[in-house]
Amino acid sequence: MQAISTLYRNDIMQMLKKSWGAMTVNPDNVYQPGNPAILPHIDTMIAGHLSDKSTIRNMHNLEKLSEMAAQGKSCLLLVEHYSNFDLPVFNYLLRQAGETGQKAAEKLIAIAGYKLNETNPVVTAFTEAYSRLVIYPSRSLQALKEKNAPRETLVAELAKSNSINHASLKKLNELKVTDKLILVYPSGTRFRPWDPSTKRGVREIDSYIRAFDYICLVSMNGGILFINPEGEMHEDNIGRGHVLFNASEPIATEDFREDVKNRLKDGEDRKQAIVDEVMRRLDVMHQAMEAELAALGEA
Repeated sequence: MQAISTLYRNDIMQMLKKSWGAMTVNPDNVYQPGNPAILPHIDTMIAGHLSDKSTIRNMHNLEKLSEMAAQGKSCLLLVEHYSNFDLPVFNYLLRQAGETGQKAAEKLIAIAGYKLNETNPVVTAFTEAYSRLVIYPSRSLQALKEKNAPRETLVAELAKSNSINHASLKKLNELKVTDKLILVYPSGTRFRPWDPSTKRGVREIDSYIRAFDYICLVSMNGGILFINPEGEMHEDNIGRGHVLFNASEPIATEDFREDVKNRLKDGEDRKQAIVDEVMRRLDVMHQAMEAELAALGEA
């Protein structure tokens, strides 16, 4: 494996030239449509490392969700998250799945943290290939508090968080009923094996679930981009591998939330319990695909 920034230096230089460079997020640009000029470069990286056995299992469930979106239903994808290439690979495999997959890919809007815009021009270039609705994650504010950031910094960041998230929520309410598929990572961050907390769902995700008519859970096994613990996001390592996504049937959110609430114990946090159930189901789906992924590796 090599660092993606080393192996694909020429492509990345071209991406930077074609990038819109929107590195500052404000309430007026929280919705950022994908930049089609950058997509072919990322597709080249994926095609060079993704095995031809990689696929989306139960694609018909995503097709069903896409049809519901076309009928005016608000539809949310809740997806496992392991690397910064999860969305690119998912988008790529959708587009390889025929006309209905291509249409679903065109409808995708990912909820993305503002740091993907503001951290580094290279990260921004990768990020802007895909349509996003930018938010200020609660994890980012909490991290500042844990680092004992100065009070002035916390006040400024809280104001920024409120303004960005208010604008994002308003835009989300507009977009979700316009034949779009909104994609959210319920863990709020990539899973890092050395930090078990990154596997737990974020409590605020229940607010998204509550705001949609239907959800579809998507597990992920395998990968081609691997976190470099000592480097920045653009220094992650890329290698050849299999990737299997698996999509659940569309689930009516009202029924889902009611089922969880009816099983709550006294004093239990309802919002967290609902997100925990999402993560539990995703883990069951993930474990069910492990044997199939292992078999691909041996084939």
